[in-house]
Amino acid sequence: MYSRIVVAVDSSHASNRALDEAIKIAKGSDATLRIIHVLDDLSVYLAANPYAGYYTGELIENLRREGAKILEQARMRATAAELQVETVLYDDLGLPVEERIVTAAQDWPADLIVMGTHGRRGVKRAMLGSSAEAVLRTSPMPVLLVRTP
Repeated sequence: MYSRIVVAVDSSHASNRALDEAIKIAKGSDATLRIIHVLDDLSVYLAANPYAGYYTGELIENLRREGAKILEQARMRATAAELQVETVLYDDLGLPVEERIVTAAQDWPADLIVMGTHGRRGVKRAMLGSSAEAVLRTSPMPVLLVRTP
């Protein structure tokens, strides 16, 4: 069915559920699982805080370390299921998260993207946007969105 599955993780409950689903699918189809974590673009934060520039390097290093921890925890869960697993940390802050996820899946190339979604509706969704929705709209390959209950 699927042979190369990308799952995006960020330590949220939604992404943990997405990882669980990706593991089930990969195990059932003997697929390789690529677990990715994308550092969020800091431009909004930097634009809003004139002093942030002094700490940008330290902040990015902290985000990288945290991202590596998230990936290691996810890798351990997937290897416990006896899957072929790769992890990749994307820290090139030039692309929006959703664009980086789609590009990463295309470049590998994956045949399925799995992501968690918070399932926000109405004003919250309009104000916060949805990376999952943007991936769903722009991805050339199938996308499985896993909602939190």
